[in-house]
Amino acid sequence: MIRVLVVDDEKKMVALLKTALEHRGFEVVGVFGGKEALDEVAATPFDVVLTDLRMEPVGGLEVIAGVKEISPSTAIIVLTAYGEVKTAIEALQAGAFQYLTKPFNLNEVLHVVEQATQQVKLERENRALKTELDSTLSTLGAQKELVGSSEIVKNLREMVTRVAPSDATVLIRGESGTGKEVVARQVHQASKRSGGPFIAVNCAAISESLLESELFGYRKGAFTGAESDREGLFEAARGGTVFLDEIGEAGLAVQAKLLRVLEEKKINRVGDPREREVDVRVLAATNRSLEKAIAERVFREDLYYRLLVFPLDVPPLRERTDDIHLLADHFLQRLGRINTKLSQTVINTLRAHPWPGNVRELRNLIERAHILAHDGPLADEHFLLQVAGSCGGVGLADSRGEDLNLDNNARRLIIEALKRSDGNKSLAAKMLGITRRTLYSRLKLLGIDLEI
Repeated sequence: MIRVLVVDDEKKMVALLKTALEHRGFEVVGVFGGKEALDEVAATPFDVVLTDLRMEPVGGLEVIAGVKEISPSTAIIVLTAYGEVKTAIEALQAGAFQYLTKPFNLNEVLHVVEQATQQVKLERENRALKTELDSTLSTLGAQKELVGSSEIVKNLREMVTRVAPSDATVLIRGESGTGKEVVARQVHQASKRSGGPFIAVNCAAISESLLESELFGYRKGAFTGAESDREGLFEAARGGTVFLDEIGEAGLAVQAKLLRVLEEKKINRVGDPREREVDVRVLAATNRSLEKAIAERVFREDLYYRLLVFPLDVPPLRERTDDIHLLADHFLQRLGRINTKLSQTVINTLRAHPWPGNVRELRNLIERAHILAHDGPLADEHFLLQVAGSCGGVGLADSRGEDLNLDNNARRLIIEALKRSDGNKSLAAKMLGITRRTLYSRLKLLGIDLEI
């Protein structure tokens, strides 16, 4: 979850910004002075700092300098009632991402914060891509494999092998947590583009207003905060692969541009009439029915058929329960438990579980058991099959029931987590092992009252 620090000597201003940002899904800490801000940044990392400029005894310029020294990658946005050009230039020269004056439009502040978070994410992605590429080049032939020996996984592996060498667009379908990005990465790594970047974009995690500029870039002056030309992810991924996760959540305007990318391999940056060619392969994934979205007129039928060149269906874990022990062994090895094996009692119970969260739920379960066991051996009581993250549950509870409907079980787990957290969305998300933003997305998708 993106963490934002709000700094202002006006308590009402801190409260206003904190409430607005939390509503957008950010984790927010508010402080009332520059010294307190630097203490917070020194103690724990923040992605964005939103600070007033005129404060005593430690002012905004000192906050900028201190944050940049402690955490160079943190984006800093300055808010001030003193709209002096000289002061603005000083703040920007000191390393501020953007400068806004009071009184401000709250939506504009939120937009700039989201821009800053996307810049932070993009910088992290670029660093990760470089690390991944260096690792690939130094370990030739190494690639991530789908774990499992069931027939359904063998067939999926075979389909990946067949489609990877081509440049065909692939639509990966499957429930949340089944490992769609793992499949996408395997397609990329087995393709002729494996030496290029693999850039994954979660279309549901970025607001519609920002997704277009992130994917396609923008021209200086295209909107408030566009201080210079910037290339988008399609240009940054040149020679590689763009993976569009949760493609069904993209807005219609973005869908129209994606259709043009697939048909003509061309883009226009936001606010720029110039056409640019892009050399990328597009992989997309969805956990919802795009056919239903087409019927509801929220997804373009022509884009659907352009994506459906080669569909890959990733099975839910409940349809490949024979792979559970292999997956568990894989996750245990990644946690450093090389020779640890699960008892037959645990394996039998895991096979009987409906797994509404699929492989991601199993991974979280194994990690929790590892944490609970500390340095000792894993025991049956360390495996908690109640609400994810709830350590007060009963070990190895038989979670079989009459209702195996995924949506119904997801609804039950979310409502239970909200009840246990007294409606605290951040705490409920932690219990479920998901981000706050993903929780809001699930609440909306399942039609659950946000005021529960």
